[in-house]
Amino acid sequence: MLFERRTTQPENPFSRLAPEQTIAIIPKFTFESGFTIRDVPVAYKTWGVLNKTADNCMIICHPLSRSVDVEDWWDNLMGTCELEGKGKAIDETKFFVVCMNVMGSPYGSASSLMMNPETGAPYGPEFPQATVRDDCRLHKMLLDDLGVKSVAICIGGSMAGMQVYEWAFYGQDYIKLLVPISAPAKSSAWSMSWTESQRQSIFTDPKYKDGYYSLDSPPLQGMIAARMTAMLTYRTRVSYERRFGRAVMDTPTPSSQQDISAIPPAVVHRHAHNEGHRHIKKYPDTASASTCLQTPDQSPLVSGTNTPTVGAAESTPASTYQPPVYSAHSYLRYQADKFNERFDANCYIALSRKMDGHDVSKGRGDYEDVVRNIKQPTLVVAIESDVLFPFYELEALSKLLPDSELVRVKSDEGHDGLLLEYEQVNDAIVAFMQKHDHIQEILRQEPVPIPEKKGPRGSMFASW
Repeated sequence: MLFERRTTQPENPFSRLAPEQTIAIIPKFTFESGFTIRDVPVAYKTWGVLNKTADNCMIICHPLSRSVDVEDWWDNLMGTCELEGKGKAIDETKFFVVCMNVMGSPYGSASSLMMNPETGAPYGPEFPQATVRDDCRLHKMLLDDLGVKSVAICIGGSMAGMQVYEWAFYGQDYIKLLVPISAPAKSSAWSMSWTESQRQSIFTDPKYKDGYYSLDSPPLQGMIAARMTAMLTYRTRVSYERRFGRAVMDTPTPSSQQDISAIPPAVVHRHAHNEGHRHIKKYPDTASASTCLQTPDQSPLVSGTNTPTVGAAESTPASTYQPPVYSAHSYLRYQADKFNERFDANCYIALSRKMDGHDVSKGRGDYEDVVRNIKQPTLVVAIESDVLFPFYELEALSKLLPDSELVRVKSDEGHDGLLLEYEQVNDAIVAFMQKHDHIQEILRQEPVPIPEKKGPRGSMFASW
């Protein structure tokens, strides 16, 4: 190995969320845009052992919100794969499994969180925009350093599936099989519009500051709104109705047990109107009905003051009044809060723009001609209810590919079906692998021992 290796990245707190990863330092990299950066970190993790012929490599590409810790989000696909029958797609006793973090991600590779050697401060919004094609070129340099001669199979879902399509252009002698899951060969106006709406949510947060925010004071409200929007594209109306319907969350003091008659009507109305507002201004609540906002001169909307002209402190039932909360609303808020604990706004913007820019035909010719030139056997996995990358879109793509199989995953969970319907996804991949001679040859090799797992995984992430 020629590249320097590190195990920590002190300037980036998010890198600690990917345990036991290694960070290779590549001396120099030039982006597709022409910009060059130096001392480029690439976080990665491997499982298994590279065989003597260096051709048993399995690339697992990670989706937008994930790290290289495959065990944390695809543990259900890991296990033993046999020549026949059911098994697990990711077999570290037979394959040299590699997952490499893409640029722009907060989990260890080059991103806006990386220190700019010219300024001594993080790049922030000044980090060059990386493309899916850039990631493949950078990762190819790392694979060369690891000694990989060819890749037996490349697997990835969502944004990672875009990377799978881009890997195809390294040729069928290098990349043998492709498994893109719920992913297009070019982004559509539909998917690009969803990511734009999410970016605009972040931009409207005053704490965003054009991307020059402190990690101690990030634009959390903008990220909450952006993540909620994304969550709606990952599921379907059917799945939300089945799971939540019009159910209301239990509260410490259910509204049915609260003595609303003891609370001024204006307070009840204000709390109900602003339910879910994280940064509502603190208005003094009082039990005196005579101080309610009943006249225009008492309203901050008319008088221009920040607080209504009321007295007393919050020492009445009004201070504990809590309007009812729909379960669907609570779910979105919870998922957004969890996401904020593990992701960075500038990184979110960069990765969403990377997805928008994805088009395998860029600079290569007519789209359909370029897709027809992908020679590798390809398993196109599509979720029948996917809203973000609809089944009909991927079905049409499969028909363009000269050597492809299309698997329709039965699910009403939408895009998240690629995560939730793991049995269907796993079985389809295993069946596809077993058909190919070079995979059979790898599966016949003597298995290598694997280290004992340190504990339960799969708890960090709830959605793509």
